[in-house]
Amino acid sequence: MRRMWLRWCAVSNIVGRTSRSARDTLVPLPPYHPSVRKVRKGRSGDRPRTRGSAPLCSDGFAPPWNRGLSPLFSLAALLLLAASAFSATRPHYGGVLHVEVRESIETADPPQTGNLASLTSGFAIVQWEGGHRVVYSADPNAAGGRPFLDSVEIQMGRALHDQSVALTLGKADLVEFDPSEPQRAGSGHKVWSSAPVRLLMLLFGPRIEDPRVREALALAVDRNSIHSVMLQREGEISGALLPQWLSGEAFLFPVATDVAKARALIVGVPPAARTFSLGVADAANRRIADRIALNARDAGLMVSAAAPNTAGDVRLVEVRIASSDPAVALAGVAAALGLQQPSRIDSPEALYSAERALLEGFRVVPLFHLPDVYGVNPRVKGGPGITPMGEWRFENLWVEAARP
Repeated sequence: MRRMWLRWCAVSNIVGRTSRSARDTLVPLPPYHPSVRKVRKGRSGDRPRTRGSAPLCSDGFAPPWNRGLSPLFSLAALLLLAASAFSATRPHYGGVLHVEVRESIETADPPQTGNLASLTSGFAIVQWEGGHRVVYSADPNAAGGRPFLDSVEIQMGRALHDQSVALTLGKADLVEFDPSEPQRAGSGHKVWSSAPVRLLMLLFGPRIEDPRVREALALAVDRNSIHSVMLQREGEISGALLPQWLSGEAFLFPVATDVAKARALIVGVPPAARTFSLGVADAANRRIADRIALNARDAGLMVSAAAPNTAGDVRLVEVRIASSDPAVALAGVAAALGLQQPSRIDSPEALYSAERALLEGFRVVPLFHLPDVYGVNPRVKGGPGITPMGEWRFENLWVEAARP
């Protein structure tokens, strides 16, 4: 019984600080209750005590069994009081997660791969508007149990700037961040990042036949400047197809800028052969492409921006690392770029040789490995909701309800 009394006192003190409504359910003793004897003067630290029982709580409340209540009722009162005391801090599970992305999937049916497809492990699609909007509802029969969220609403085809504004105004809960936005670091939102799983590179078309021109452009690109200023040091500078964290060999591929050597390479190249256009697969990388064109001119190459919706003689493209297995990831990158599939890879040496073979001739010039970066509203709890590979995992997230 004494242990139950100590728990009663602890809960009573918590309630006095956190829940006035719970405290009102207790009945304090009158100042001169007959069951309380006076404390002798001069005895510091003494507290009022009930006859033959435990001391009163610090705020003068007596346990229910001292008020003639049965022990069973007292236990029920303790449980009710504990629930009331901690209800103010217990998270509210549920809510709707509002997500905005740049990608616009304009198909009649939902995709079978990618992040949208991965959500079907815990959610069911209830609405699909190709290229615009998709709504998922929590699946109570999901293999891993019902997700905490009630639903997920995703807006597609949203520009990065519009996503940032929606996050700031509280209209979105999770958006893609542009690394070049300087206000990202000083915002009050959470940031979730994956490992560097996006390969940004230059891909030469068939018109640029002279390998000296391709190598000259590779040497002219000032990766350090682009990484520091435009990418705000997000991700890694790389001359390899696979990131360092995956292969452990990316540092073996050169990334140095050498404008003098680039100029020397194209001394005997006719002006027509060193004049070409540079296209961008993603408009968000337009500024990076413009800086690359400027670097190329410093090396004696005449590079201009390709017209919108045209490929260009050289393209700035992005390929995703889709596997944590180096051999599988390299094969996936080669397939995405239309390169010859590497032979059997069964050792680190074979992996390095296969990657080096794909880069010979400078048809492909890797520049950076970048992570997926998301801005998250503080009301989203339970994160992070992405894996190191950048896959969405929303099953354990919930959106905290607004407090009155």
